[in-house]
Amino acid sequence: MSSRQKRHIVTGGMILITLGALLILDDTTAYRLSMSWPILLIVIGLGTLIQQPRDIGGWIIGVVGVIFLLKETFLVNFGALAVYLLPLLLILIGINIIVKYMERKEP
Repeated sequence: MSSRQKRHIVTGGMILITLGALLILDDTTAYRLSMSWPILLIVIGLGTLIQQPRDIGGWIIGVVGVIFLLKETFLVNFGALAVYLLPLLLILIGINIIVKYMERKEP
């Protein structure tokens, strides 16, 4: 079994555990699944980062999950922040690409 397959198994297991816990919360408390779906994004991001801490995709998925969780659960208004969020995200992704490229070029 390759390391990539092992990562998918670990992340898949984490997703199933989280989904089960969220369904129990949905049935037994006032915390609805419609409010908690961003937690799944956070778990996917964490599952990716546990296996590969430098994976930019895991960081993006995790941050998006946190943003949606804050918006859904705590009713945070990101209207003013959204003007700067996308450009900042693009800048960070660009920096990450350049750093990775420079690391590969060094002997």
